[in-house]
Amino acid sequence: MPTATGAARRAVSPPGLLFLGLGVAALCVPFMTVAANRIVAGDGVPAWAVAAPALTLPGVLAVVIGLGLGLAADWPRLRFGGAVLGLAGLLWLLMQGAPALLDGAGDYARVSPAIGFWCLLTILMLVMADALAQLAPGPLTRGALLAAVLGVLALILLSGALAPLSVLQEYASRTSAFADAALRHLALAFGSLATAAVIGFPLGILCHRNPKLRGTALPVLSFLQTIPSLAMFGLMIPILGWIGDSVPGAQAIGIAGIGFAPAFLALVLYSLLPVVANTVAGLAAAPPAAIEAARGMGMTPGQRLLRVELPLGLPVLLTGLRIVLVQNIGLAVIAGLIGGGGFGTFVFQGLNQTATDLILLGALPTVAMALVSAIVMDILVDLTRPKAARTA
Repeated sequence: MPTATGAARRAVSPPGLLFLGLGVAALCVPFMTVAANRIVAGDGVPAWAVAAPALTLPGVLAVVIGLGLGLAADWPRLRFGGAVLGLAGLLWLLMQGAPALLDGAGDYARVSPAIGFWCLLTILMLVMADALAQLAPGPLTRGALLAAVLGVLALILLSGALAPLSVLQEYASRTSAFADAALRHLALAFGSLATAAVIGFPLGILCHRNPKLRGTALPVLSFLQTIPSLAMFGLMIPILGWIGDSVPGAQAIGIAGIGFAPAFLALVLYSLLPVVANTVAGLAAAPPAAIEAARGMGMTPGQRLLRVELPLGLPVLLTGLRIVLVQNIGLAVIAGLIGGGGFGTFVFQGLNQTATDLILLGALPTVAMALVSAIVMDILVDLTRPKAARTA
């Protein structure tokens, strides 16, 4: 018979206990930095000293209480609420600390989140993810939560409450360039995904039908995946450069040794293996009994493919697209090295200028785009699964 002590131990979440310890340690390191300009490192400031005590105390208490609520193993909703409270405390400290630290610091002074903020942000997001895993919300609920989070972030950014932060000052001076980079990044990631789907789905169907083709195509596509991303981008430069110089009209449609075309082609090549392999796996996952029943009903091979195999294999096919999309959003950053545009432009400019916040201007939206895309694709995968599999 379980003892009261054993029950109490089970009531404390082991991950929550770990996150509490890490969170308290993160509160002891610099939460923000204030620097004389955008290039120098700056001085770290702990969370309780970023502004007047009356302003910082609510934020610090919210973070500590939020971490403490993460200990409740049997109350996932309480843990989720604690993570939300802690994240609200982080935002409060940023909003109060940025103008306070800049006051009297000089015309070129910059203030930025420091390691303490990023550690606490990661820890609280892990607490939230752990609580959501325990709650196991349905796909529509997850979609509503995602929409709510994005809406709140949009309101905060549009309100200008975080405008004094250095990364947003970098954005303010590059608004037009940021919009162009965002469009180019979306074109690289989603355009290469669409192209790989157009090529990969038919090839995957053929590989499923023809074992000999499958034995040749999949090893070749696997070999392409082993080429390092930077090397793949570099290999595209001489190939497309030669095509641009040799084929009449090629340069007129944008095919050249540097720029969008080599980056796009490299991403398409990287995308083919997940699309083709998951298409083969998805079609092979159709139960033999269902295929035999369709054959007994007199369906042609094309009808069986469209009405039986593809619908049953759709979750696996979408999983392949999810892998490709998240992969390409990250790899598109490297396009900035060869003039392909995208958020990588800011990352590499920041590296050249030793400007951390300029690096973040490219890195943060890339991470956000990848996270949102992964969540949305996971929701779509769940929606395409049979209800029995979803609730199992």
